[in-house]
Amino acid sequence: MIPDETVDRVREEADIVSVVGEFVKLKRVGNSFRGPCPFHHGKNANFSVTQHGYKCFVCGESGDVFTFVQKHLGLDFTESVKWVGAKVGVEVREVAGRRTEEKDSREPLWEVNATVAEFFRTQLWENAAGKIARDYLASRGISHEDADRFGIGYAPRDVTAMRTALAALGFDDQRQIASGVLIVRDDRPEPRPRFRDRLMFPIYDVAGHPVGFGGRILGEGEPKYLNSADSEVFSKRKLLYGLNWAKQAIRKAERLVIVEGYFDVIRLMLAGIGEVVAPMGTALTEQQAALIRKYTKTVFLLYDSDQAGLKATFRSGDELLKNGVLPRVITLPEEEDPDTFVAKHGVDGFERAADESVDIFDRKIQILERGGWFTDLRRKREALDKLLPTIRLTSDNVLRDLYIARTCEVAGVSREMLTTELRTAPRSHPAEPNEDAAPLEEPVRDRRSGRPDRREQGVRAERELVRVLLHQRRYIEAVAERIGADAFTDPTYRAIFTELVTRESDVSVMDIASALDEQSTQVLQELMNESGGLDRAEETVEAGINALLSRDIAKRLTELDRLLPLADADQKDDLIREKRRLAIEMQALGRPRWKSFKSTRS
Repeated sequence: MIPDETVDRVREEADIVSVVGEFVKLKRVGNSFRGPCPFHHGKNANFSVTQHGYKCFVCGESGDVFTFVQKHLGLDFTESVKWVGAKVGVEVREVAGRRTEEKDSREPLWEVNATVAEFFRTQLWENAAGKIARDYLASRGISHEDADRFGIGYAPRDVTAMRTALAALGFDDQRQIASGVLIVRDDRPEPRPRFRDRLMFPIYDVAGHPVGFGGRILGEGEPKYLNSADSEVFSKRKLLYGLNWAKQAIRKAERLVIVEGYFDVIRLMLAGIGEVVAPMGTALTEQQAALIRKYTKTVFLLYDSDQAGLKATFRSGDELLKNGVLPRVITLPEEEDPDTFVAKHGVDGFERAADESVDIFDRKIQILERGGWFTDLRRKREALDKLLPTIRLTSDNVLRDLYIARTCEVAGVSREMLTTELRTAPRSHPAEPNEDAAPLEEPVRDRRSGRPDRREQGVRAERELVRVLLHQRRYIEAVAERIGADAFTDPTYRAIFTELVTRESDVSVMDIASALDEQSTQVLQELMNESGGLDRAEETVEAGINALLSRDIAKRLTELDRLLPLADADQKDDLIREKRRLAIEMQALGRPRWKSFKSTRS
C-alpha cells in the first residue's frame, strides 16, 4: 500500500500532458490539448487532455494520470504510481501491515529461479554440451539475439552441474528443492535436477517475476514438454506464458491471441504480434480464462488444425464463454501450425487469417454441417447434444440468445423446444465435434480400471447369464436365438459369450481362455469358481435375457422421446407407432427379475 500523501504528491507533481504526450501526438486547442484517442485508436482529435485529467468524447474513456498509465501500459494502481513517481522524481515507498523492510516471502524463490535461468542461458551458449540445443534453435530459425530476448537456455544432462553452481552462489539444497529445480524421490534420496537435456523456457508471472520453467526434450523421450512442479510461486493452472510481455500490447490492440506452445508465442512476438500468450497445457483452465477477462473480452484462438488442436480449441472456447469473453477461431491451412504459418506469411498473413476468423460457436456448427450431422433425425439429435452445453454455459445473455437463434436456424427446431432442452439437466459432456467420429452411448465405467462398472444392474445381469452358460452349456443355443453379442455392454462378458456361441458346445475353458486377454481370463476363472444358484439356472437365464432385451428397449424409448421434438408431422407418426410397438414388447417381457447368487466354491 502506498500512503495517500505520497499518491497526492505524485499526482500534484506530475504533468499529465507530458505523460500522455509520450504516447499520443497532442496539439493545443484553447485551454486543452487534443489528439487521437489511444484507447479506441481514433484518427480525429476527439481526445482531450487538461491538467485535471483526460477524456475522449467518442468512446468516453476518462480519468487522471494514474488511470491513463494503468489502462495504456497495463499496470495496476501501485505500479502506475511508481511509474509516474519515477518520471517526476518522487520516491514512492509502499507500507503494509508488516515492516517495510520485510521481504515478500516469495522473493527467495524468485531469486533462485532467476539464477537458474541465467545458469541455463550460460549452458546454452558457453557449454559444448549445449550444441544440440543451439542446433535445434537454428533449425527453428531462432537467433542468439531472439533466444536471449525470451531467456531461452539449456539444462545439461550432467546431474551435478546446476546443483554445484548454485551451491557456490549460496543457494543450499533446501532452497533449490523448494523452488522445484531439484527433486528428491522416495527411491533416490540424493537431490537431482528436475530438468535434464532440455531446451528451457523461463516462465514469469504477470508482474515479471521468474516463477518456473518449461523444458522441451531434445531427442527421444517423454514427456515432450515438462513444466515446473507447483510451488508457492508456480501454478500452471493460473499462469499464461508470455502474459508478462503481452499485457501492454493486449491493452493497445484490444485483443488477445491464444496459441498452444512456447515457440508459437515467440514466433508471433518476433513477427510483431505482441498480444499473444499460451496456457501451461493445451486447453485453458477456468483460472486462466478469468485472468484473461481482466485484460480483454476479445480473444482469437490459434491452435493447430489437427484433432488435438480442435479439441483444445473448443474446450478453451467454452471456458472463455463462461467468463464472458468472446472467442473467435483462426483456422490455418492443413499441415500448418502458428509457428510455421507466421514464419512463412508474416504479420500480414496472420492479419488476413484473423480477418477470416469465425465465432467459436459458428465454427462448431461449420464442422457439424460439413460432417452431415443435420441431414437426418438421429444425427441432428446428436448434433444438438454437442451444441447445448456451450449454449448453457455462455454467460453473456445477448450472445447466448444469438446462439439459440443460430441453433434453431441450422437444426430446424423451434425456439420453445430448444429453450425447454436447455432447462433440462445436461447429459454427460459429449465428444468434441469433428467431421468423422460419431458419439456413442458408453456404459457406466469403473473409475480405476476404465472398464464398465460391474456393479451396474444391467452389467450384473450380463455376468449372471454368462456364468450360467459356462456351467450349463445346454442353454447356449436357446439364448443365442434370442440375443446376440451386441446385447452385452461389458467387453469381457461379450468376449466370453462370443466364444461360447461360436465354438462347439463342449469347448474347454482352457480353449476359451486362450482367446481372451489377461483381465478377461481372470474374470472367466472367477465365474468358473462360482456355482451358487445353478439349481435355478433356467430362471436365471430367462431373467438375464429379459433384462438385456428390456435395457435395449428402454434405451430406444428414451432415444425416441429425444427425437420427437425434432421430427416433422410424418416422422412423428412413425416414431409414435414405434413407441407403441416397443411398449407392447416391454410389457410382454414383464419386469425382469434375476438374482445374483452368492458364490459357492466348487
